[in-house]
Amino acid sequence: MFIKGGNTSSVVSQALKELYVLKKQNSVTYKRKNILRPFEDETPLEFFAKKTDASLFMFGSHNKKRPNNLVLGRFFDFHILDMIELGIDKFVSQAEFPGGKCPEGTKPCLMFAGETFEQDVEYQRLKNLLIDFFRGPVVSQVRLAGLEHVIMVTATEGKILIRNYRVLLKKSGSRTPRIELEEIGPSLDLTLRRVKLASDDLYKRSLKQPKTVKPRKKKNVSHDAFGSKLGNIHMQKQSLDKLQTRKMKGLKAQKRKSQSEARQSSAKRSKGVDT
Repeated sequence: MFIKGGNTSSVVSQALKELYVLKKQNSVTYKRKNILRPFEDETPLEFFAKKTDASLFMFGSHNKKRPNNLVLGRFFDFHILDMIELGIDKFVSQAEFPGGKCPEGTKPCLMFAGETFEQDVEYQRLKNLLIDFFRGPVVSQVRLAGLEHVIMVTATEGKILIRNYRVLLKKSGSRTPRIELEEIGPSLDLTLRRVKLASDDLYKRSLKQPKTVKPRKKKNVSHDAFGSKLGNIHMQKQSLDKLQTRKMKGLKAQKRKSQSEARQSSAKRSKGVDT
């Protein structure tokens, strides 16, 4: 969910609006101003989370002490799990980038660059939070032509740079196309400010999945190339002599006829012996 604070600048409002477009199908935005202070009082945010059944939020505000402020966070059991405050140093809108845009609801490819994301605990949580925020639905396979949107996050010199690109597939003279990236916006230069992280125990507890959610592996069941379901049945060794077959009238009549023919042939043989 995207929430406006009591006082917002044009930069914050436009950033919230364009980031909401990237998540439009799976998010909700509050256009009215809400006087909230997430790091001082978490109760209003938890109320909104329970009301909209949301697990992630982005809150935008602006004041003299913290200008152009964004707060990203997530919930666990409708309580704040962790929050990270970011300051917008530079913002470039989508309207300033010429060319086409990616359609709404496109699943993005997320890329992270910078050693800080691997070394610093706060940046590791920020990376994990951004993945939860932008990844979209979980899929097992992605078609090459369906990979249209790339979100690049770079950590360098104490800043976090977020860039959005559109993937262009060009002719290369072979089966594998030549790939080019065209920047489409929005573009943000961010600075890390206040951070509130969950404890290690609470964070591990939030990662646990209930047993009902985990898919059970079905033994001896497989699918062929056409999608047909195949199953293996394990049985004991059977004796074909004792195998009970289906009784049919046609088989019974044929059996009686063969028995009468056998009797007639035996009678002829006995007459020949007497003569």
